[in-house]
Amino acid sequence: MKLLEERILKDGNVLGENILKVDSFLTHQVDYQLMKEVGKAFANRFKDAGLTKVVTIEASGIAPALYVAEALELPMIFAKKAKNITMNEGILTAEVYSFTKQVTSTVSIAGKFLSPDDRILIIDDFLANGQAAKGLIQIIEQAGARVEAVGIVIEKSFQEGRGLLEELGYPVVSLARLDRFENGQVVFKEADI
Repeated sequence: MKLLEERILKDGNVLGENILKVDSFLTHQVDYQLMKEVGKAFANRFKDAGLTKVVTIEASGIAPALYVAEALELPMIFAKKAKNITMNEGILTAEVYSFTKQVTSTVSIAGKFLSPDDRILIIDDFLANGQAAKGLIQIIEQAGARVEAVGIVIEKSFQEGRGLLEELGYPVVSLARLDRFENGQVVFKEADI
């Protein structure tokens, strides 16, 4: 997605060997116009896939997932990283390691929001090691629902996330694929959309 790649080049900051900071438009402050375009791009790709829900993980996946859900006119569910007192029955959980925060969290979704009839599109902001998506897949499968694909806003193609998910049998569709960082700059691979 050219618009996203241009924004990454303009406002993204490469930090070290494998971290891209995009807090000015995605992970802290959200550019709703860009997210609307992200939503449309995924919706165009998956409009005929028979999807019933969009699922993500808090927090930075919520904005793009919500715009995808809006464009597809579907409900959006997000996995919570901290269980609250109102989540007291039928909770589906998985352990997820965060590459950015370097911590393992138990993420959860109330089982009443997923059923065996659901066909799910997972949406997330980044794909690095694939652990967030893998955790969401585990939760969705606990409910008997089916994951149709994993949609990623920004993929770090130099890390093993895509390979892990595809090896598990899930298609990955990314809007921007980072090939490498070179002299503090992003070098892109061809994106899926």
